[in-house]
Amino acid sequence: MSAERFEKKKTMDLRKKHIGPSCKIFFSHDPIKIVQAKGQYMYDEKGQRYLDCINNVAHVGHCHPDVVKAGAQQMELLNTNSRFLHDNLVLYAQRLQATLPDKLAVCYFVNSGSEANDLALRLAWQYTGHKDIITLDNAYHGHVSSLIDISPYKFHQSSDAEQNQYVHVAPSPDVYRGKYRGEHPDPATAYADEVKDMIQRVHKKGGKIAAFIAESLQSCGGQVIPPQGYFQQVAQHVREAGGIFIADEVQVGFGRVGTHFWAFQLQGEDFVPDIVTMGKPIGNGHPMSCVVTTKEVAEAFMSSGMEYFNTFGGNPVSCAIGMAVLDVIVKEDLQGNALRVGRYLTNLLEKQKEKHPLVGDIRGRGLFVGLELVKDRLKLTPATAEAQEVIYRLKEQHILLSADGPHRNVLKFKPPMCFTTEDADLVVDKIHHILTELEEALGLKSHNALSVENESSKKLPTDENGHQYQSGLAHNRGSSQGVLDKQTKRLKT
Repeated sequence: MSAERFEKKKTMDLRKKHIGPSCKIFFSHDPIKIVQAKGQYMYDEKGQRYLDCINNVAHVGHCHPDVVKAGAQQMELLNTNSRFLHDNLVLYAQRLQATLPDKLAVCYFVNSGSEANDLALRLAWQYTGHKDIITLDNAYHGHVSSLIDISPYKFHQSSDAEQNQYVHVAPSPDVYRGKYRGEHPDPATAYADEVKDMIQRVHKKGGKIAAFIAESLQSCGGQVIPPQGYFQQVAQHVREAGGIFIADEVQVGFGRVGTHFWAFQLQGEDFVPDIVTMGKPIGNGHPMSCVVTTKEVAEAFMSSGMEYFNTFGGNPVSCAIGMAVLDVIVKEDLQGNALRVGRYLTNLLEKQKEKHPLVGDIRGRGLFVGLELVKDRLKLTPATAEAQEVIYRLKEQHILLSADGPHRNVLKFKPPMCFTTEDADLVVDKIHHILTELEEALGLKSHNALSVENESSKKLPTDENGHQYQSGLAHNRGSSQGVLDKQTKRLKT
Protein backbone atom coordinates (compact mmCIF):
# COMPACT_ATOMS: atom_id res chain seq x y z
CA MET A 1 0.00 0.00 0.00
CA SER A 2 1.37 3.42 -0.94
CA ALA A 3 -1.29 5.41 0.91
CA GLU A 4 0.22 8.20 2.99
CA ARG A 5 0.18 7.55 6.73
CA PHE A 6 -0.03 10.37 9.26
CA GLU A 7 0.56 10.41 12.95
CA LYS A 8 -2.76 9.95 14.74
CA LYS A 9 -2.82 13.55 16.00
CA LYS A 10 -2.32 14.91 12.48
CA THR A 11 -5.15 12.71 11.19
CA MET A 12 -7.38 14.10 13.95
CA ASP A 13 -6.36 17.69 13.18
CA LEU A 14 -6.99 17.25 9.45
CA ARG A 15 -10.35 15.66 10.15
CA LYS A 16 -11.38 18.63 12.28
CA LYS A 17 -10.22 20.98 9.54
CA HIS A 18 -11.77 19.31 6.50
CA ILE A 19 -14.64 17.07 7.69
CA GLY A 20 -18.02 18.44 8.77
CA PRO A 21 -18.28 18.80 12.56
CA SER A 22 -21.61 16.96 12.66
CA CYS A 23 -19.84 13.82 11.40
CA LYS A 24 -19.22 12.22 14.79
CA ILE A 25 -16.46 9.79 15.61
CA PHE A 26 -16.46 6.89 18.05
CA PHE A 27 -14.80 7.58 21.42
CA SER A 28 -14.26 11.25 20.68
CA HIS A 29 -11.98 11.80 23.70
CA ASP A 30 -9.57 9.15 22.37
CA PRO A 31 -10.66 7.89 18.95
CA ILE A 32 -9.26 4.74 17.40
CA LYS A 33 -7.35 4.96 14.13
CA ILE A 34 -8.14 1.82 12.17
CA VAL A 35 -5.82 0.91 9.29
CA GLN A 36 -6.63 -2.74 8.58
CA ALA A 37 -9.30 -5.35 9.24
CA LYS A 38 -9.84 -9.07 8.66
CA GLY A 39 -12.71 -11.33 9.69
CA GLN A 40 -14.15 -10.09 12.97
CA TYR A 41 -11.03 -8.10 13.88
CA MET A 42 -9.88 -4.54 13.25
CA TYR A 43 -6.34 -3.22 13.72
CA ASP A 44 -5.07 0.22 14.67
CA GLU A 45 -1.97 1.98 13.40
CA LYS A 46 0.15 0.27 16.06
CA GLY A 47 -1.06 -3.19 15.14
CA GLN A 48 -3.35 -3.55 18.16
CA ARG A 49 -6.20 -5.93 17.42
CA TYR A 50 -9.81 -5.11 18.36
CA LEU A 51 -12.68 -7.58 18.42
CA ASP A 52 -15.49 -6.04 16.39
CA CYS A 53 -18.90 -6.76 17.92
CA ILE A 54 -20.87 -4.07 16.12
CA ASN A 55 -20.05 -4.07 12.41
CA ASN A 56 -23.03 -5.49 10.54
CA VAL A 57 -21.72 -3.95 7.31
CA ALA A 58 -18.73 -6.30 7.07
CA HIS A 59 -21.32 -9.06 7.04
CA VAL A 60 -19.19 -12.05 6.00
CA GLY A 61 -16.09 -10.66 7.70
CA HIS A 62 -13.90 -7.65 7.03
CA CYS A 63 -12.04 -7.80 3.70
CA HIS A 64 -13.20 -11.32 2.90
CA PRO A 65 -10.82 -12.57 0.18
CA ASP A 66 -13.61 -14.01 -2.01
CA VAL A 67 -15.47 -10.70 -2.01
CA VAL A 68 -12.32 -8.66 -2.63
CA LYS A 69 -11.31 -10.98 -5.49
CA ALA A 70 -14.74 -10.82 -7.13
CA GLY A 71 -14.74 -7.03 -7.11
CA ALA A 72 -11.16 -6.69 -8.32
CA GLN A 73 -11.58 -9.18 -11.17
CA GLN A 74 -14.72 -7.52 -12.47
CA MET A 75 -13.16 -4.07 -12.11
CA GLU A 76 -10.34 -5.22 -14.40
CA LEU A 77 -12.89 -6.17 -17.07
CA LEU A 78 -15.66 -3.58 -16.99
CA ASN A 79 -17.63 -1.23 -14.84
CA THR A 80 -20.47 0.68 -16.45
CA ASN A 81 -24.11 1.56 -15.91
CA SER A 82 -27.22 -0.57 -16.24
CA ARG A 83 -28.32 0.93 -19.59
CA PHE A 84 -26.07 -1.65 -21.22
CA LEU A 85 -26.90 -5.34 -21.06
CA HIS A 86 -24.72 -7.29 -18.65
CA ASP A 87 -25.22 -10.74 -17.18
CA ASN A 88 -24.14 -9.75 -13.68
CA LEU A 89 -27.21 -7.56 -13.23
CA VAL A 90 -29.76 -10.23 -14.12
CA LEU A 91 -27.86 -13.06 -12.45
CA TYR A 92 -27.69 -11.14 -9.20
CA ALA A 93 -31.34 -10.10 -9.36
CA GLN A 94 -32.24 -13.74 -9.92
CA ARG A 95 -30.11 -14.85 -6.97
CA LEU A 96 -31.62 -12.25 -4.64
CA GLN A 97 -35.18 -13.00 -5.69
CA ALA A 98 -34.64 -16.70 -4.96
CA THR A 99 -34.22 -15.84 -1.26
CA LEU A 100 -37.57 -14.01 -1.15
CA PRO A 101 -41.26 -14.94 -1.47
CA ASP A 102 -42.34 -15.31 -5.10
CA LYS A 103 -44.44 -12.15 -5.26
CA LEU A 104 -41.39 -10.01 -4.49
CA ALA A 105 -40.05 -10.29 -8.01
CA VAL A 106 -38.76 -6.90 -9.23
CA CYS A 107 -35.44 -5.33 -8.19
CA TYR A 108 -34.16 -1.75 -8.27
CA PHE A 109 -30.45 -1.53 -7.46
CA VAL A 110 -29.19 1.60 -5.71
CA ASN A 111 -26.20 2.59 -3.57
CA SER A 112 -27.17 2.95 0.09
CA GLY A 113 -29.87 2.05 2.58
CA SER A 114 -31.02 5.67 2.55
CA GLU A 115 -31.36 5.65 -1.23
CA ALA A 116 -33.28 2.38 -1.05
CA ASN A 117 -35.77 3.65 1.52
CA ASP A 118 -36.22 6.93 -0.32
CA LEU A 119 -37.06 5.01 -3.49
CA ALA A 120 -39.44 2.77 -1.52
CA LEU A 121 -41.41 5.86 -0.48
CA ARG A 122 -41.58 7.03 -4.10
CA LEU A 123 -42.90 3.62 -5.14
CA ALA A 124 -45.55 3.72 -2.40
CA TRP A 125 -46.69 7.24 -3.27
CA GLN A 126 -46.94 6.44 -6.96
CA TYR A 127 -48.68 3.07 -6.52
CA THR A 128 -51.30 4.25 -4.01
CA GLY A 129 -51.75 7.86 -5.05
CA HIS A 130 -51.75 8.62 -1.32
CA LYS A 131 -49.38 10.75 0.74
CA ASP A 132 -49.46 9.78 4.44
CA ILE A 133 -46.79 7.52 5.95
CA ILE A 134 -46.97 5.64 9.25
CA THR A 135 -43.63 4.96 10.95
CA LEU A 136 -42.65 3.62 14.37
CA ASP A 137 -41.37 5.58 17.33
CA ASN A 138 -37.56 5.45 17.63
CA ALA A 139 -37.28 4.28 14.01
CA TYR A 140 -34.32 5.17 11.81
CA HIS A 141 -34.58 4.76 8.04
CA GLY A 142 -31.84 6.99 6.65
CA HIS A 143 -30.24 10.41 6.38
CA VAL A 144 -31.87 12.04 3.34
CA SER A 145 -34.62 14.59 3.92
CA SER A 146 -37.54 12.28 3.12
CA LEU A 147 -36.22 9.74 5.63
CA ILE A 148 -35.36 12.15 8.43
CA ASP A 149 -39.07 13.00 8.26
CA ILE A 150 -39.98 9.36 9.02
CA SER A 151 -37.15 8.69 11.50
CA PRO A 152 -38.16 9.75 15.02
CA TYR A 153 -34.76 8.50 16.22
CA LYS A 154 -33.34 11.49 14.32
CA PHE A 155 -35.98 14.21 14.33
CA HIS A 156 -36.55 13.88 18.09
CA GLN A 157 -32.90 14.93 18.52
CA SER A 158 -33.51 18.31 16.91
CA SER A 159 -34.98 20.95 19.21
CA ASP A 160 -36.43 22.97 16.33
CA ALA A 161 -37.62 20.12 14.10
CA GLU A 162 -41.29 20.09 13.17
CA GLN A 163 -42.90 16.77 12.40
CA ASN A 164 -44.08 16.48 8.81
CA GLN A 165 -47.89 16.70 8.71
CA TYR A 166 -48.06 13.61 6.49
CA VAL A 167 -45.99 11.48 8.89
CA HIS A 168 -47.65 9.63 11.77
CA VAL A 169 -45.70 7.91 14.54
CA ALA A 170 -47.08 4.68 16.00
CA PRO A 171 -45.74 3.18 19.24
CA SER A 172 -42.72 0.93 18.90
CA PRO A 173 -43.82 -2.69 19.50
CA ASP A 174 -41.46 -2.98 22.47
CA VAL A 175 -42.69 -5.63 24.89
CA TYR A 176 -40.05 -4.75 27.50
CA ARG A 177 -40.55 -1.03 28.15
CA GLY A 178 -43.27 -0.12 25.65
CA LYS A 179 -46.96 0.60 26.14
CA TYR A 180 -47.89 -3.11 26.02
CA ARG A 181 -45.39 -5.37 27.75
CA GLY A 182 -44.63 -9.03 28.16
CA GLU A 183 -47.40 -9.60 30.69
CA HIS A 184 -50.02 -8.34 28.23
CA PRO A 185 -52.16 -11.24 26.91
CA ASP A 186 -51.83 -10.17 23.25
CA PRO A 187 -49.29 -7.38 22.68
CA ALA A 188 -49.22 -8.00 18.90
CA THR A 189 -52.91 -7.16 18.56
CA ALA A 190 -52.69 -4.28 21.02
CA TYR A 191 -49.85 -2.62 19.11
CA ALA A 192 -51.52 -3.33 15.76
CA ASP A 193 -54.73 -1.73 17.04
CA GLU A 194 -52.73 1.42 17.74
CA VAL A 195 -51.95 1.54 14.01
CA LYS A 196 -55.58 0.84 13.15
CA ASP A 197 -56.72 3.71 15.38
CA MET A 198 -54.09 5.98 13.83
CA ILE A 199 -55.37 5.20 10.34
CA GLN A 200 -58.89 6.14 11.43
CA ARG A 201 -57.64 9.45 12.82
CA VAL A 202 -55.79 10.19 9.57
CA HIS A 203 -58.94 9.47 7.56
CA LYS A 204 -61.02 11.77 9.75
CA LYS A 205 -58.61 14.59 8.90
CA GLY A 206 -58.89 13.85 5.19
CA GLY A 207 -55.59 12.00 4.81
CA LYS A 208 -54.94 8.72 3.00
CA ILE A 209 -52.30 6.13 3.93
CA ALA A 210 -49.63 5.42 1.34
CA ALA A 211 -47.47 3.10 3.44
CA PHE A 212 -46.49 1.73 6.79
CA ILE A 213 -42.70 1.38 7.07
CA ALA A 214 -40.83 -0.53 9.75
CA GLU A 215 -37.44 -2.06 10.35
CA SER A 216 -38.10 -5.78 10.59
CA LEU A 217 -36.24 -5.58 13.90
CA GLN A 218 -35.55 -2.11 15.29
CA SER A 219 -31.83 -1.48 15.63
CA CYS A 220 -31.22 2.15 16.60
CA GLY A 221 -34.47 1.90 18.57
CA GLY A 222 -32.81 -0.55 20.95
CA GLN A 223 -32.82 -4.05 19.37
CA VAL A 224 -36.61 -4.30 19.56
CA ILE A 225 -38.18 -7.63 18.50
CA PRO A 226 -41.83 -7.14 17.45
CA PRO A 227 -44.26 -9.75 18.85
CA GLN A 228 -45.16 -12.43 16.33
CA GLY A 229 -48.33 -11.62 14.42
CA TYR A 230 -47.87 -7.85 14.70
CA PHE A 231 -46.81 -7.28 11.10
CA GLN A 232 -49.62 -9.45 9.71
CA GLN A 233 -52.27 -7.43 11.52
CA VAL A 234 -50.68 -4.09 10.68
CA ALA A 235 -50.43 -5.09 7.01
CA GLN A 236 -54.13 -5.97 7.01
CA HIS A 237 -55.12 -2.61 8.48
CA VAL A 238 -52.82 -0.69 6.13
CA ARG A 239 -53.90 -2.55 3.00
CA GLU A 240 -57.57 -2.11 3.86
CA ALA A 241 -56.80 1.63 3.96
CA GLY A 242 -55.27 1.46 0.49
CA GLY A 243 -51.64 1.52 1.65
CA ILE A 244 -48.74 -0.88 1.38
CA PHE A 245 -46.20 -2.39 3.80
CA ILE A 246 -42.48 -1.57 3.52
CA ALA A 247 -40.06 -3.84 5.42
CA ASP A 248 -36.67 -2.21 6.04
CA GLU A 249 -34.06 -5.00 6.15
CA VAL A 250 -31.06 -2.67 5.86
CA GLN A 251 -29.73 -3.60 9.31
CA VAL A 252 -30.91 -7.16 9.81
CA GLY A 253 -31.13 -9.00 6.49
CA PHE A 254 -29.01 -11.67 4.80
CA GLY A 255 -29.24 -14.41 7.42
CA ARG A 256 -28.31 -12.43 10.50
CA VAL A 257 -31.32 -13.68 12.48
CA GLY A 258 -30.19 -17.27 11.97
CA THR A 259 -33.48 -19.09 11.53
CA HIS A 260 -34.38 -17.14 8.39
CA PHE A 261 -32.63 -15.23 5.64
CA TRP A 262 -34.81 -12.16 6.16
CA ALA A 263 -35.93 -10.85 9.53
CA PHE A 264 -39.50 -10.16 8.35
CA GLN A 265 -39.84 -13.94 7.96
CA LEU A 266 -39.72 -14.27 11.75
CA GLN A 267 -43.35 -13.11 11.72
CA GLY A 268 -44.44 -16.26 9.88
CA GLU A 269 -44.93 -17.59 6.35
CA ASP A 270 -48.27 -15.81 6.08
CA PHE A 271 -46.60 -12.39 6.10
CA VAL A 272 -45.10 -10.94 2.92
CA PRO A 273 -44.32 -7.20 2.63
CA ASP A 274 -45.12 -5.25 -0.53
CA ILE A 275 -41.63 -3.73 -0.62
CA VAL A 276 -38.37 -4.88 0.98
CA THR A 277 -35.33 -2.62 1.23
CA MET A 278 -31.82 -3.88 1.86
CA GLY A 279 -28.39 -2.32 2.28
CA LYS A 280 -25.40 -2.39 4.67
CA PRO A 281 -24.46 -6.13 4.58
CA ILE A 282 -25.43 -6.59 0.93
CA GLY A 283 -21.95 -5.60 -0.32
CA ASN A 284 -19.82 -6.37 2.75
CA GLY A 285 -18.65 -2.76 2.84
CA HIS A 286 -19.06 -1.95 -0.85
CA PRO A 287 -21.68 0.82 -1.29
CA MET A 288 -24.73 -0.89 -2.76
CA SER A 289 -28.35 -1.56 -1.88
CA CYS A 290 -31.59 -2.79 -3.35
CA VAL A 291 -35.35 -2.36 -3.36
CA VAL A 292 -37.44 -5.43 -4.17
CA THR A 293 -41.15 -5.14 -4.82
CA THR A 294 -44.11 -6.69 -6.63
CA LYS A 295 -44.81 -6.47 -10.35
CA GLU A 296 -47.91 -4.41 -9.60
CA VAL A 297 -46.00 -1.75 -7.68
CA ALA A 298 -43.24 -1.67 -10.31
CA GLU A 299 -45.74 -1.27 -13.16
CA ALA A 300 -47.46 1.60 -11.35
CA PHE A 301 -44.09 3.31 -10.97
CA MET A 302 -43.52 2.89 -14.71
CA SER A 303 -46.93 4.39 -15.47
CA SER A 304 -45.82 7.75 -14.09
CA GLY A 305 -44.02 8.27 -17.38
CA MET A 306 -40.77 9.15 -15.60
CA GLU A 307 -37.75 6.98 -16.34
CA TYR A 308 -35.84 5.70 -13.33
CA PHE A 309 -32.08 5.66 -13.83
CA ASN A 310 -29.34 5.26 -11.27
CA THR A 311 -25.78 5.91 -12.46
CA PHE A 312 -24.07 3.37 -10.24
CA GLY A 313 -26.94 1.14 -9.13
CA GLY A 314 -26.57 -2.41 -10.44
CA ASN A 315 -23.17 -1.85 -12.07
CA PRO A 316 -21.21 -5.02 -12.93
CA VAL A 317 -18.70 -4.61 -10.08
CA SER A 318 -21.38 -4.13 -7.44
CA CYS A 319 -23.31 -7.14 -8.72
CA ALA A 320 -20.16 -9.29 -8.73
CA ILE A 321 -19.53 -8.31 -5.14
CA GLY A 322 -23.15 -8.94 -4.19
CA MET A 323 -23.03 -12.43 -5.68
CA ALA A 324 -19.76 -13.16 -3.87
CA VAL A 325 -21.38 -12.19 -0.56
CA LEU A 326 -24.25 -14.60 -1.21
CA ASP A 327 -21.75 -17.31 -2.14
CA VAL A 328 -19.77 -16.87 1.08
CA ILE A 329 -22.92 -16.93 3.23
CA VAL A 330 -23.72 -20.36 1.78
CA LYS A 331 -20.15 -21.68 1.50
CA GLU A 332 -19.29 -20.88 5.12
CA ASP A 333 -22.78 -21.55 6.50
CA LEU A 334 -22.85 -18.10 8.04
CA GLN A 335 -26.60 -18.14 8.56
CA GLY A 336 -26.18 -21.36 10.51
CA ASN A 337 -23.29 -19.79 12.41
CA ALA A 338 -25.49 -16.83 13.29
CA LEU A 339 -28.07 -19.22 14.71
CA ARG A 340 -25.60 -21.32 16.70
CA VAL A 341 -23.36 -18.55 17.98
CA GLY A 342 -26.30 -16.22 18.51
CA ARG A 343 -28.03 -18.75 20.75
CA TYR A 344 -24.78 -19.37 22.59
CA LEU A 345 -24.26 -15.62 23.10
CA THR A 346 -27.85 -15.11 24.25
CA ASN A 347 -27.55 -17.97 26.76
CA LEU A 348 -24.34 -16.47 28.15
CA LEU A 349 -26.02 -13.09 28.52
CA GLU A 350 -29.09 -14.62 30.18
CA LYS A 351 -26.76 -16.02 32.85
CA GLN A 352 -25.44 -12.51 33.41
CA LYS A 353 -28.99 -11.39 34.10
CA GLU A 354 -29.07 -13.85 36.99
CA LYS A 355 -25.80 -12.43 38.35
CA HIS A 356 -26.20 -8.71 37.76
CA PRO A 357 -29.08 -6.46 38.89
CA LEU A 358 -28.01 -3.87 36.28
CA VAL A 359 -29.08 -6.27 33.52
CA GLY A 360 -32.74 -5.65 32.79
CA ASP A 361 -33.43 -7.53 29.58
CA ILE A 362 -31.78 -9.77 26.99
CA ARG A 363 -33.43 -9.92 23.58
CA GLY A 364 -32.52 -10.76 20.04
CA ARG A 365 -32.41 -13.25 17.22
CA GLY A 366 -29.27 -14.85 15.84
CA LEU A 367 -26.38 -12.40 15.85
CA PHE A 368 -28.64 -9.42 16.51
CA VAL A 369 -28.80 -9.16 20.30
CA GLY A 370 -29.48 -6.40 22.81
CA LEU A 371 -28.59 -6.23 26.49
CA GLU A 372 -30.57 -3.48 28.23
CA LEU A 373 -29.11 -2.01 31.41
CA VAL A 374 -31.45 -0.53 34.01
CA LYS A 375 -31.05 1.06 37.41
CA ASP A 376 -34.30 -0.43 38.61
CA ARG A 377 -35.88 -3.59 37.22
CA LEU A 378 -39.33 -2.56 38.38
CA LYS A 379 -39.28 1.06 37.18
CA LEU A 380 -37.02 0.20 34.21
CA THR A 381 -34.98 3.34 34.88
CA PRO A 382 -32.38 3.44 32.06
CA ALA A 383 -28.79 2.89 33.20
CA THR A 384 -27.45 5.19 30.48
CA ALA A 385 -24.18 6.25 32.09
CA GLU A 386 -23.47 2.70 33.21
CA ALA A 387 -23.93 1.47 29.64
CA GLN A 388 -21.43 4.05 28.42
CA GLU A 389 -19.01 2.99 31.14
CA VAL A 390 -19.19 -0.58 29.87
CA ILE A 391 -18.53 0.62 26.30
CA TYR A 392 -15.47 2.62 27.31
CA ARG A 393 -14.05 -0.14 29.51
CA LEU A 394 -14.45 -2.69 26.73
CA LYS A 395 -12.70 -0.35 24.31
CA GLU A 396 -9.75 -0.19 26.71
CA GLN A 397 -9.69 -3.99 26.60
CA HIS A 398 -9.76 -3.92 22.79
CA ILE A 399 -13.39 -4.91 22.28
CA LEU A 400 -15.69 -2.70 20.22
CA LEU A 401 -19.31 -2.54 21.32
CA SER A 402 -21.83 0.29 21.26
CA ALA A 403 -25.05 1.33 22.97
CA ASP A 404 -28.27 2.53 21.40
CA GLY A 405 -31.99 2.86 21.99
CA PRO A 406 -33.88 6.03 22.93
CA HIS A 407 -32.01 6.13 26.26
CA ARG A 408 -28.71 4.78 24.88
CA ASN A 409 -28.71 2.06 27.52
CA VAL A 410 -28.95 -1.00 25.26
CA LEU A 411 -25.65 -2.71 24.50
CA LYS A 412 -26.02 -3.94 20.94
CA PHE A 413 -24.35 -6.95 19.40
CA LYS A 414 -24.40 -7.18 15.59
CA PRO A 415 -20.92 -8.47 14.72
CA PRO A 416 -19.59 -9.86 11.45
CA MET A 417 -21.25 -13.22 10.86
CA CYS A 418 -17.98 -15.12 11.33
CA PHE A 419 -18.17 -14.28 15.06
CA THR A 420 -17.36 -17.39 17.13
CA THR A 421 -18.34 -18.91 20.47
CA GLU A 422 -14.83 -18.06 21.69
CA ASP A 423 -15.46 -14.42 20.81
CA ALA A 424 -18.76 -14.58 22.70
CA ASP A 425 -17.02 -16.08 25.74
CA LEU A 426 -14.42 -13.32 25.71
CA VAL A 427 -16.77 -10.34 25.46
CA VAL A 428 -19.33 -11.68 27.95
CA ASP A 429 -16.59 -12.48 30.46
CA LYS A 430 -15.30 -8.90 30.14
CA ILE A 431 -18.82 -7.52 30.57
CA HIS A 432 -19.29 -9.70 33.66
CA HIS A 433 -16.16 -8.31 35.30
CA ILE A 434 -17.04 -4.72 34.40
CA LEU A 435 -20.58 -5.05 35.76
CA THR A 436 -19.25 -6.70 38.90
CA GLU A 437 -16.97 -3.72 39.54
CA LEU A 438 -19.74 -1.22 38.82
CA GLU A 439 -22.18 -3.01 41.11
CA GLU A 440 -19.61 -3.24 43.87
CA ALA A 441 -19.11 0.49 43.49
CA LEU A 442 -22.85 0.99 43.77
CA GLY A 443 -23.19 -1.29 46.77
CA LEU A 444 -25.37 -3.70 44.82
CA LYS A 445 -25.71 -7.41 45.38
CA SER A 446 -27.54 -9.57 42.90
CA HIS A 447 -29.54 -11.56 45.44
CA ASN A 448 -31.06 -8.64 47.29
CA ALA A 449 -30.96 -5.57 45.07
CA LEU A 450 -33.02 -4.60 42.06
CA SER A 451 -32.42 -0.87 42.18
CA VAL A 452 -29.44 1.42 41.84
CA GLU A 453 -31.60 4.45 41.24
CA ASN A 454 -30.88 6.01 44.60
CA GLU A 455 -27.14 5.60 44.24
CA SER A 456 -25.06 7.94 42.11
CA SER A 457 -22.07 9.18 40.21
CA LYS A 458 -20.06 11.97 38.75
CA LYS A 459 -20.58 13.01 35.15
CA LEU A 460 -19.62 10.88 32.20
CA PRO A 461 -19.07 13.66 29.66
CA THR A 462 -19.94 11.83 26.45
CA ASP A 463 -20.95 8.49 25.06
CA GLU A 464 -18.91 6.71 22.38
CA ASN A 465 -20.54 8.92 19.71
CA GLY A 466 -19.83 12.17 21.50
CA HIS A 467 -23.32 12.70 22.94
CA GLN A 468 -23.43 14.71 26.16
CA TYR A 469 -24.78 13.32 29.42
CA GLN A 470 -25.79 15.25 32.51
CA SER A 471 -25.38 12.45 35.00
CA GLY A 472 -23.74 9.08 35.26
CA LEU A 473 -20.61 7.25 36.18
CA ALA A 474 -17.31 9.04 36.00
CA HIS A 475 -14.96 7.29 33.63
CA ASN A 476 -11.48 7.13 35.03
CA ARG A 477 -9.34 8.18 32.08
CA GLY A 478 -6.15 7.86 34.11
CA SER A 479 -6.28 4.10 34.51
CA SER A 480 -5.50 1.74 31.68
CA GLN A 481 -8.20 -0.56 32.96
CA GLY A 482 -10.67 2.23 33.60
CA VAL A 483 -11.03 1.10 37.23
CA LEU A 484 -12.73 3.64 39.43
CA ASP A 485 -11.18 4.50 42.74
CA LYS A 486 -13.16 2.88 45.53
CA GLN A 487 -13.44 6.21 47.35
CA THR A 488 -15.14 7.95 44.41
CA LYS A 489 -17.21 5.15 42.96
CA ARG A 490 -20.44 5.90 44.80
CA LEU A 491 -23.34 6.88 42.62
CA LYS A 492 -25.52 9.75 43.83
CA THR A 493 -28.48 11.05 41.92
